[in-house]
Amino acid sequence: MSYFEMKTHQIGKTYSNPHFFMLNKGLNSGKPLSNPCPNCFVVITKTETEKNTLFHLSMMLQIGGFYAYYLKGSVIPFISVDDCRNTLKNGVKSSHNVSDQMQKHIKAVEVISKKEKELQNVIDKMAVLKVAYIRNCFKLMQSKEA
Repeated sequence: MSYFEMKTHQIGKTYSNPHFFMLNKGLNSGKPLSNPCPNCFVVITKTETEKNTLFHLSMMLQIGGFYAYYLKGSVIPFISVDDCRNTLKNGVKSSHNVSDQMQKHIKAVEVISKKEKELQNVIDKMAVLKVAYIRNCFKLMQSKEA
C-alpha cells in the first residue's frame, strides 16, 4: 500500500520529498497540481513512483466526481483535508484489489495527460502566432495608408 501524507499547504514552504498539490476550493476540488496555489493541500510521498501513481489516481478520482460528493459550503465549495485524504486512501485500497488492471489504467491516464499537455503547448503557440500575424497585418495596412 502506498504511504502518503496530506496536509494543508502553507505558502512559501518547500518540501524535500516527492510531492504534488491538490486544489481544495471550488468545483475542481481534488484536482492534482504540479505547482502550489493559495487553496491547496500538499501530498508528500516517499518515492517518485508513488507520487506519480497518486497524482494520476487523484486525477481519475477528481474527473470521476468522487471528491465532489464531499464538497461543503454554499458560496465557495471546499473539501476538508480529512475527506480528501480518506477518498484518496479508499482509491488506493481499491486500486490494490485490482492492482495490475489499475496500473494499466493509471499508465493510460498518464500517457493521455502527457499528450494533452503537449497539445496545449501547441495551441498556446498557435494563439501567439495568430496574434503576431494579426498585428503584422495591421502594421502593413497602416504603412500603406501613410
